[in-house]
Amino acid sequence: MKIRIALIFGGRSVEHEVSVISALQAKANMDSEKYEIIPVYMTKENELYLGDRTGEIEAYRNIPSLLSSSERVILINEKNRFYLVNYPVKRFGGNIKREVDIAFPVVHGTNVEDGTLMGYLKTVGIPFVGCDVTPAAVGMDKYLQKTAFRYNDIPVLDCVRFSLSDYSDMDSLVKKTEDKLKFPVIVKPVNSGSSVGIMVADTKEDLVKAVDNAFLFANTILVERAVKNLREINCSVLGDMEKAEASPCEEPFHTEEILSYEDKYLSGGKGSKSSDPGSGSKGMASLQRKIPADIPEDLSKKIQELSVRAFKVLGCCGVVRFDFILDEETHELFLNEINTIPGSLSFYLWEAAGMPYRELLDRLIDLALKRARAERRVNFSFETNLLDKASFSGAKK
Repeated sequence: MKIRIALIFGGRSVEHEVSVISALQAKANMDSEKYEIIPVYMTKENELYLGDRTGEIEAYRNIPSLLSSSERVILINEKNRFYLVNYPVKRFGGNIKREVDIAFPVVHGTNVEDGTLMGYLKTVGIPFVGCDVTPAAVGMDKYLQKTAFRYNDIPVLDCVRFSLSDYSDMDSLVKKTEDKLKFPVIVKPVNSGSSVGIMVADTKEDLVKAVDNAFLFANTILVERAVKNLREINCSVLGDMEKAEASPCEEPFHTEEILSYEDKYLSGGKGSKSSDPGSGSKGMASLQRKIPADIPEDLSKKIQELSVRAFKVLGCCGVVRFDFILDEETHELFLNEINTIPGSLSFYLWEAAGMPYRELLDRLIDLALKRARAERRVNFSFETNLLDKASFSGAKK
């Protein structure tokens, strides 16, 4: 019997479109002999839709038309069996009730990748692929992940965090930045991805503009030391807390001081105009890169070791990608951030290691089912008669 997979993608995120591409890439590469794949589209209002065309990339050129031919659904648990059902339920037939065994979220960014969707799936009780709620949430918060990494002797760049209350006093914000850091600095939303809202500031005036821009995309921002002469080196990790392995390293190339959204997704890489999401030519897979990165072997091994260590520090599961910064002047190495659901699921890094995309997807599903089996052995209830003995005699009536 095939494993029934609810492939969930989209969501209320600036990386909505990238998620659609990544998910339909994955769908095109899943083993249809082993899995029944149910593509579930999440709108920018975080509503779930299921239809005959939700698994077709062409349908997303006209999303209103796609939704009009699809049904809104919710995920429910009935005696530990999981179903996608109509919402609201129709009074006179035509209702959907699709049983699923496991959820496979391929989402990117705030409101979905940050543990929000995982919390929903966890509450329903369905097994799901990828990181659990806590590593997903910490992995999306650039400040929290830095504190976790630094506490575990993993090198990160110095930074200062600001909230909306700080934004009301720009002079104080600038002074705090100057007291902590030297120009140039880089300003970014604390919880966004795909380089959205990120700017480099060389002066006070630049800093004010960059802060204004970053606060358009988040209520909390990060200002950190910018490395001017840098190389970006990335590494993926696959596994769980019991066993994890690192991929070859890659070096992505970009056109500006920082790797931009356009570099990542609109760079016009080879085959980038293809409409076939299974061609490996969309999403992060279209970025210009060198695999393996042209770096010394000892540096490559150090990055791989730090990546596996950081993976276990956060308690990750599935496949993630770590982005490093190498300062070419000082030769210092810094872990910049983790992507708990990387674009294109970093399949291109694992293909470079000799693992076909189909096998990577099999591994991810197996890891999710392994975690579900382990969780079933844990007792989450503790029987007492506390409520029987509770007294409300002093309660206000």
